[in-house]
Amino acid sequence: MATVNLADADFAVDSRSDETFVDALRSYGPRVRGGDMGSLPAVLGLVVLFIVFGLANERFMSALNLANLITQAGAICVLAMGLVFVLLLGDIDLSAGVAGGVSACVMALMIVNRGWPWWAAILAGVACGALIGLLIGLLCARLGIPSFVVTLGFFLGLQGVTLRLIGEGGSVRVDDPVVRGLTIANLPPTTGWVCAVLIAGGYGVLEFHRQRGKIARGLAHPPTAVVGARVAAVAVVVLGVTYLLNLNRSVNPNIEIRGVPYVLPVVGLLLIVLTFVLNRTSYGRHIYAVGGNKEAARRAGINVGRIKVSVFVVCSSMAALSGIIAASYGGKVSASSGAGNTLLYAVGAAVIGGTSLFGGRGRALDAVIGGVVVATIANGLGLLNQSSYINFLVTGGVLLLAASVDAISRRRRSVSGLS
Repeated sequence: MATVNLADADFAVDSRSDETFVDALRSYGPRVRGGDMGSLPAVLGLVVLFIVFGLANERFMSALNLANLITQAGAICVLAMGLVFVLLLGDIDLSAGVAGGVSACVMALMIVNRGWPWWAAILAGVACGALIGLLIGLLCARLGIPSFVVTLGFFLGLQGVTLRLIGEGGSVRVDDPVVRGLTIANLPPTTGWVCAVLIAGGYGVLEFHRQRGKIARGLAHPPTAVVGARVAAVAVVVLGVTYLLNLNRSVNPNIEIRGVPYVLPVVGLLLIVLTFVLNRTSYGRHIYAVGGNKEAARRAGINVGRIKVSVFVVCSSMAALSGIIAASYGGKVSASSGAGNTLLYAVGAAVIGGTSLFGGRGRALDAVIGGVVVATIANGLGLLNQSSYINFLVTGGVLLLAASVDAISRRRRSVSGLS
């Protein structure tokens, strides 16, 4: 079975107990040249985009625009995280975008027509998404129909479902203050700081706890300085973003707008949960095993069919949450919700972030990084008043570049014996 790296682009990979910080840096270069790049290209690309757009337009780095960028990226990141589960098996879900639209439609109708509370309506929407994923998974796993064909059929059929529920040209407004507040409301600044400190501190405690555990058991581990550098980097990003978002970003001197948009902690919580599932549970290890080598996983006793069904359920459930976030941002659900380029941007986000199209390699974090890249391109070009076709050309070019890097990396890993 192919070796699966669960910590792509991490200085800690394969570090030995006697390795120093300098040794880890030196060993990282050969691993990158050998194809073990993970999300490094996406991170570097994101840095370049921020520099270019920041120099081209001073408004890009403003607190107001960064808050808008985070809100715009929310739905893409959530959908892309769900798609990572399917892509890890080397499959694809073309219906994820419209599944999110149908689920958001169910949520909106439960609130408007049935008077359900927001939490019950959201649960109904997620349940709708899970049911769609279950049907897709059963058709793929039990009947052996390729996922491309099954999800293409659902892509077309689910648009008909939305039309039936809403009516052609119609829409359902999303006025519930909680649902709407996901994207237009903000955490109080004090609450934002408390959450930021807890996240940064909790991450540091977990990382050093893992480090001590590895040392105590005599397992291979990275230098403590590398762990400290990683913890410091996360703390700088989390606290820095919180500081910027807690600044007053209102353009009206009579109105004050401060705080972290609610969508950011929602995406962060989903990222933490999905990362734990993939990296710290037997279910996650089984997903990587099936994606790395399906036959070897089957011989090892893994129920490949059940894993395939489950990843489609996860994907469509995440698509439902993505559709709800998108409905919150737009303030309504229409017959075209989830259609158009929604899926393409999400798949592009996952691949750009470092998830392999060949299966077996990827992380939930890859989807978030890629989603921010896609949103940054659209946001930055919008501030520069570029035509829409420029956005499509640039995003498509970045996706092709990411796919090329993935293919080259896979070839180099094969040559170097890493996979």
